[in-house]
Amino acid sequence: MKLADLRKLSIKQKTRIHFALAGGLECVITEHGIAQVPGLRGAPEFNLESDLAAAREFRFEPAGEPDRKHPAPIRSLTRDEVARLLGPASATAAAEHEDE
Repeated sequence: MKLADLRKLSIKQKTRIHFALAGGLECVITEHGIAQVPGLRGAPEFNLESDLAAAREFRFEPAGEPDRKHPAPIRSLTRDEVARLLGPASATAAAEHEDE
């Protein structure tokens, strides 16, 4: 699974994808496919691709106007579940990564 894959998925599903980074920060991929790290002050001392490779849990938050009567749920997904959403090529890559 690559950052580009998650960016495409966030655009396609119109959702924000959150995952934890080393050092207690969080990466948010917006519904526009932009990876942001809220709270980052200055040049990062990490690589998003590397931290994504270590991420095990992802939070999917619907983008857009919230429906107050029927809010869309925030879903927590494992790495394998996200890989399945991305398709067969990413699921195979995730399985190979697990074997390392």
